Amino acid sequence: MPARPRLCTQVPLLCAAVLAAVIAALLPADQAHAASRTVQGGRLDWGIKSSFQSYVTGPTANGGFSLTGGAATVGGSQFRFHSAAGTYDGSSGAFTAGFSGGVHFLGHRKADGTHQLDLTISRPTVRLSGGGGTLYVDVISKAKGTGAVTTSSQVPFASLSLGGIDMKGGGDAVRLQNLPATLTAQGARSFAGYYTAGTALDPVSLSVDVRAAATEPTRTPSPSPTPTTTEPKARKAAAGRIADGAVDWGVRRTFREYVTGAVADGEWKLTGGAQDGGALFRFPKGSGTYDEKKGTLDATFAGAVRFTGEQGLDLRLSAVRAEVTAAGKGTLRADVVRAGETKKKVPLVTFTAADLRPAQGLARVVEAPTKLTAAGADAFGGMYRAGTEMDPVSLAVALTDSAELPALPDLGSTESATPKAADAGPGKNEPGAEPGTGATANGSDVPALPIALAAASLVAVAAAYLFLRRRRPHPASGSPGTSATPGTPTAPDASDASGKS
Repeated sequence: MPARPRLCTQVPLLCAAVLAAVIAALLPADQAHAASRTVQGGRLDWGIKSSFQSYVTGPTANGGFSLTGGAATVGGSQFRFHSAAGTYDGSSGAFTAGFSGGVHFLGHRKADGTHQLDLTISRPTVRLSGGGGTLYVDVISKAKGTGAVTTSSQVPFASLSLGGIDMKGGGDAVRLQNLPATLTAQGARSFAGYYTAGTALDPVSLSVDVRAAATEPTRTPSPSPTPTTTEPKARKAAAGRIADGAVDWGVRRTFREYVTGAVADGEWKLTGGAQDGGALFRFPKGSGTYDEKKGTLDATFAGAVRFTGEQGLDLRLSAVRAEVTAAGKGTLRADVVRAGETKKKVPLVTFTAADLRPAQGLARVVEAPTKLTAAGADAFGGMYRAGTEMDPVSLAVALTDSAELPALPDLGSTESATPKAADAGPGKNEPGAEPGTGATANGSDVPALPIALAAASLVAVAAAYLFLRRRRPHPASGSPGTSATPGTPTAPDASDASGKS
C-alpha cells in the first residue's frame, strides 16, 4: 500500500511545521525581530585619560582643550559625544554605534605660536561582540619628537571589556556603564607616543536608543504644486519674513561645569520649548525679519533656561533675541532675571556675522565666537569680566516653509535598559537577560487568543502523532528502528517557551 508510507513521512513533517509556527507565535515580537535593529540617538561619555587632561591643563604643558562638532563636558572630567548611529543584533549581541563630536588638546606653546602638543580625537565608534570590543576614533596628532602631523581615520584606539555582560536581547535601548578601556598598539602610535600599548584609559559609558529597522514606506503620488501654495512662500522670502529659526548657545562651558560642580551643587532647567543639545541650549521658533540685500536680521526665539544652586545662584535667561547689523556685527540679547530683579533685552554677547547670506532657504551663522558685554558681565553678577570669551553661537533662520533647520545633537532617551553583569546577583542578571524594557517578558502582555490557538495546535499535533503510531506496523523486538522516527519534532524546552535566548 504505497499511500501509508507517504502518510508516515508527511505527518511528522506537518507536526514539525505546526510546532515551529506555534513556537514562533509564542516568542515576543521583539525577540523575533531582534536581529534587525537600528541604533539611532544616544551619547557616549569618556574622559579619554584623566591624567592626560590634568597634564595638558597643568603648569607643565600650560594648555587646554576645546570641543568640536557639538561635543560637551559632563561631570568632572568626561567628554560627551552625541548622535549615535549604528546597528544592534539582538540574537548575537553584536553592537556597533558611531558618535559625533571631538576634543582638541593644545599644550606647550612655542615662540612661533604653535604648540608642541597638538592632538584631536573625534568621532568615536564602539564595536562589541562576544565578551569584548574595540573603540575606534579619528585622530590628528603631532609627534612629540619630530612635530610631524598625522591624520588617521577610525583607528582601533582602545580594547573594551564587557566584564560578563550579556548583550543578547530585543529591547528598545542599550546602556553600558564604565567599560574598562586599554590602549592598543595602534592607539599608542596615534597618541603621539605619550603612552605605551596596554595603558589603562578612562572607562567608557554609553546609552543609545534601539529601534526596529525602517520598513519601506508606502509610496503615494504627491499632489502637484499649485500657484496658490508656492506664491505665498516666495512673497514671504521677498518680504524678509522668517518662517522659522533657532539659536544654539551653551552660555559658557566652565559656567555649566560650575553650576553642576561641588561648589554650586546646582542644576539648570529648560522651559518654554528650549532644548538641551549637550554642549548647547537650543532656543527655537524664531520669528522676525531678515533683509537679504543689507544682510540684517532681527529675530526673537522661544524658550528659557534657569540656573540654580548654592552660593545664591539663581539666573534665568529668556526671550532670546538675535540682531545682526549691515556691518556684520551681531548681538545676542535676553531677558535676565537674577536675584529677583528682571531686566529686559539685555545685550549679553557680541559676535561676527559678516556674510549672512541664504543658501537653500537658510541664512546661517555657524559657531561664531562670542564676547561678553559689560551688561552681560553685570547679568552674571560680576563672575566674568566684559570681553570674556563665552561659548560660540550658532544661528539659523528659515526663509521658506520648506527649509529645514540644522539637526540638534541627538542625546537619545534618558530612560534606557541595561544589560547586567554576570555577577550582579541572583535574579538581577540571569544569562541571556534582555537589555530591553522587558515588556514582552510579562505574561500579561501576551494576548489570550494566540495562547488558546497555540494550545489547540499542540493538542492537534499530539493527536496526529498518536494516530500515526497506532497505524504504524510495530518492529520485531530487538530489531533496528525502535527509536523515534528521524524528523519527529521534540517538545520545546523552557527557554524556548519563554522566548529568551
